[in-house]
Amino acid sequence: MISLPPGIIILVGALALPLLPRSAQAIGALALPALSLAQLLFLSQGVFPGIELAGLSLLQVRVDPLSLAFGYIFHIAAFIAALYALHVRDTIQHVTAMLYVGSAIGAVFAGDLITLFIYWEITALASVFLIFASRTQRAYQAGIRYLIVQIGSGVLLLAGILLHYHDSGSLSFDQLIGPDGNLSDASAGVWLIFAAFGIKCAFPLLHNWLQDAYPQATVTGAVFLSAFTTKLAVYALARGFPGTEVLIGIGVVMTLFPIFFAVIENDLRKVLCYSLNNQLGFMVVGVGIGTELALNGAVAHAFVHILYKALLFMSMGAVLYRTGTIRASDLGGLYRSMPWTSAFCIVGAMSISAFPLFSGFVAKSLTMSAVTEGYYMLTFIGLLIASAGVMEHSGIKIPYFAFFGHDSGIRCKEAPWHMCLAMGVAAVLCIAIGWFPQPLYALLPYPVVYQPYADFGHSVTQLQLLLFAALAFVVLKRTGMYPAEQASLNLDTDWLYRRVAPRVIRQIVAASRQVGRAFLQTGSELGRTLMRLVLNHYGPEGTLARAWPTGSMVLWVAVLLGASLILFYL
Repeated sequence: MISLPPGIIILVGALALPLLPRSAQAIGALALPALSLAQLLFLSQGVFPGIELAGLSLLQVRVDPLSLAFGYIFHIAAFIAALYALHVRDTIQHVTAMLYVGSAIGAVFAGDLITLFIYWEITALASVFLIFASRTQRAYQAGIRYLIVQIGSGVLLLAGILLHYHDSGSLSFDQLIGPDGNLSDASAGVWLIFAAFGIKCAFPLLHNWLQDAYPQATVTGAVFLSAFTTKLAVYALARGFPGTEVLIGIGVVMTLFPIFFAVIENDLRKVLCYSLNNQLGFMVVGVGIGTELALNGAVAHAFVHILYKALLFMSMGAVLYRTGTIRASDLGGLYRSMPWTSAFCIVGAMSISAFPLFSGFVAKSLTMSAVTEGYYMLTFIGLLIASAGVMEHSGIKIPYFAFFGHDSGIRCKEAPWHMCLAMGVAAVLCIAIGWFPQPLYALLPYPVVYQPYADFGHSVTQLQLLLFAALAFVVLKRTGMYPAEQASLNLDTDWLYRRVAPRVIRQIVAASRQVGRAFLQTGSELGRTLMRLVLNHYGPEGTLARAWPTGSMVLWVAVLLGASLILFYL
């Protein structure tokens, strides 16, 4: 059992879940991550013996500090999410969630690109059923769009792998670019692999599948989705493209552009999706810088982000589960009915805002220190602005509009005990990591000598930033300048396929119909003209149907015979 590839226990167990009674499937889904984590704890580092497949040498499993860090947090997140979903009596959700988890874990331990591709596609196919499971028309449409994007990423990845193998003769999943971090010298295959990773990481202009699909997932499915797909992409970038300088600029843009959309968005789960985009930007910046400190920061940020983002999705999921709505304009005053959920949400908000003594602070500090050490001043300014934005839309807006603000008059029960327990576990981990970061640092790929609280000035600067961001929110609310929460659909890049594409398609179809009508009309006129000519010559009253005089017939026969003789002798 110890020698099994990581994640295989969950994958095989997922296929066996339908054999259990429906009431026991949730317990089985909860047990699978625990068993798999126990196996992982006894796994020795190194590369497992490979296999030969169609003449290719595949190294299916590689265990090193980078893969272990993601493997541990994926197991923890899967256990917490399964505990949160203990009430679900839906075989499809349990099976696909565990297939999704198992394939994501298998992917981070893949030693070759073919194995990575196989797991990459399983995550896409399994995760879409967590969206379909909502069983609404909007969820179905969002799921189809999500699947198209995810399969597109897989197609690009496979094409890139084939071209890369043709150019280099290697399928090993290691650093895919040179030490200078310049993509301009990379092969076409590497570019395609980079694009595939970028789609799954929700790069700018490639991101909207996330905001489109995640809010349509089930209450529990959104928790699973928040933890795995994008973090798998972060892992892939850290493995294949560390030190790629273009990632620094991409990451900064990722941290900044979601702020505006998150502020005006009314759907609180969609706000969390924009916030997820923002947080991914910090990780991408760390990977782009590529130093040991920066890579440690990216991995640490991914680790804690999975916890506090899952906590926030769980708290909003509990609100949706009890009230039936997640629109900020419909909520408020729920702290009276759901005090535990309110408290857990505040812990998640403090963590994502990187308040000192919470998990976000000890992780984000690594990346910010790497930025300052590398003298990336514009990047540092951009990340400071983004940090203030995080405080506004996730640290304040989420708990304020859901649990405080105006009293909506909704009175409901507290979240079920297992939901509160799952949120409590995540909240305790967020606080414990903030107070005692060394166990987290020990899991990172490189040795850490950093002390987040040794630099008192950094802590004070972060507190000042967050408090002034909170002050700005209060001033804007008091003066009425803060955007009002309205039940509306806000578009960003999905404007292209929700508005522009249908309009263009309608115009193309209309133009095609006009061309078709003109073609048919012209053809009809030509046909009628031809028929008139035929009738004029061959019809009952036509020229050839008339009775000709004998003399005329003899004359024409003589002319034709004469012409034939001339042609014959010529």
